[in-house]
Amino acid sequence: MALSQKKHARGQLCIPGGFTVLSIQFSSDTVAQHKLYVKEHKVRAERSSHRPMDRTLFVLNIPPYCSEDVVKELFSQFGSVHSVELRDHPGSSQESGPKLSTFFKPLTKQGFKVGYIVFQNASGLSAAKSHPHNVPLVVCTEQRPVQTGVQKWIQKYTESFIQPDNLQQVIDAFMRDYDKRKEEEEERQKKEAEQQQEDEEGWVKVTRGSKGAKARPHSEKANQKTLQKEMRKKRKKELMNFYTWQHRNTQKEHIAELRKKFEEDKQRIALLRAQRKFRPY
Repeated sequence: MALSQKKHARGQLCIPGGFTVLSIQFSSDTVAQHKLYVKEHKVRAERSSHRPMDRTLFVLNIPPYCSEDVVKELFSQFGSVHSVELRDHPGSSQESGPKLSTFFKPLTKQGFKVGYIVFQNASGLSAAKSHPHNVPLVVCTEQRPVQTGVQKWIQKYTESFIQPDNLQQVIDAFMRDYDKRKEEEEERQKKEAEQQQEDEEGWVKVTRGSKGAKARPHSEKANQKTLQKEMRKKRKKELMNFYTWQHRNTQKEHIAELRKKFEEDKQRIALLRAQRKFRPY
């Protein structure tokens, strides 16, 4: 069943899902055209600053001969492009972990891509969406040549040779970044341990974390220590008051201790009163 299509007055071709059709052709000499499907990127679950909703264009069906640089040059005619990201499938904007160099990135699959194009201004997004579908964008020009076929294979083969000096610089930069992140993590853990350290009476200082994070009054170590202390108190209490005569003796000892403390307080009060007597000489 064919998808229903709508034509707008300005020459736009829209398809279901809110996508607009953009036509491209490899060069001005070719007759065949390729269709791109574009729409404004709107994902509520994604709160990343890398893809602002009012300036990001979501593109489907990007051909394999269009690299990120080629796509950036192609869409720059609509406005200044901030960044271009090509992926095999739609997904989150950034992976967790350090950014890898081109030497250590896994090989990408050769096929059609999806793209996220971030413009400097929202006007670039509107211009790309309103471009007429019957006016194709030319990929390969004299100012912007795009290699394909055997020439592209030769170029990739030449670029596959890694210069030792360049590789050493990349490794050194990666290790410096790794050491820096390691030191920051150790410093953060040290500060957290100091903030959540118990004082002499067993109290734990409650501190507020970063913005949006809930304060944690106890660390895992402090929780285990408190739990062990409570278990010891409970075990001691159960052993002391297990039998009736133990409970009775405990009460007698408690009463005797209170009486002893009462007598000591009486003596202390009498001594204080004696010291307050008036002595003129």
